[in-house]
Amino acid sequence: MPREFALLDALVPTLLLAFIAAAVGTLVLDRMFAWLGAYRLVWYPALFRLSVFGCLFAGLGLWIYQ
Repeated sequence: MPREFALLDALVPTLLLAFIAAAVGTLVLDRMFAWLGAYRLVWYPALFRLSVFGCLFAGLGLWIYQ
C-alpha cells in the first residue's frame, strides 16, 4: 500500500484513511456495546471509547506500515 495518495493535488498520508476507518469502526462498536449493555461493566465509558479508538487506529497503522 502506498504511503501517501494524491487528493486534489495534495499528498495525504495513508494514516488519514486509517483514522477514518478507525472512527467508523469505533462508532459501529460503540453502538454494538450500547445495544448489548456492555457499558454497565465499564468504569468510565468515555475513556473506554477513546481506548477502543486508539487500539483500532494503532492496529490499522501497524498493519499499513509493517
